[in-house]
Amino acid sequence: MAISKEEIIHIAKLASLNLSDEEIEKYTGDMQEILEFANIINNVNTEGMNETVVANEKCNVLRKDEVKNFENRELLLSNAPSQDEGMFRIPKVIN
Repeated sequence: MAISKEEIIHIAKLASLNLSDEEIEKYTGDMQEILEFANIINNVNTEGMNETVVANEKCNVLRKDEVKNFENRELLLSNAPSQDEGMFRIPKVIN
C-alpha cells in the first residue's frame, strides 16, 4: 500500500499542521515505512499460537481517589505562571 503526498497534506490539514515541502517529503517516506512494517506484521504466521491478553500477570494497583484540602492556597498558586480569581490560568488549547 502506497501513501501519496496528497494524503500526507490531507492528514496535516486535519491536524491543523502547516508542513513545509521538505517535511511533506520526509513524512511521506516515514509513513510508507510504517505501512510496510505493518504489512509485514499482518502477514506473520500465527498458526498454533495462543492468544495473549496481557504481557504479564501483574495488574494495576490503584489508590483510592481522595480529596485533600491544601491549607495554603496562595503558596499553591504561587507556582502558577498565571492565575485569575484564585485559579490557575492556562492558555487556550482548542480552536
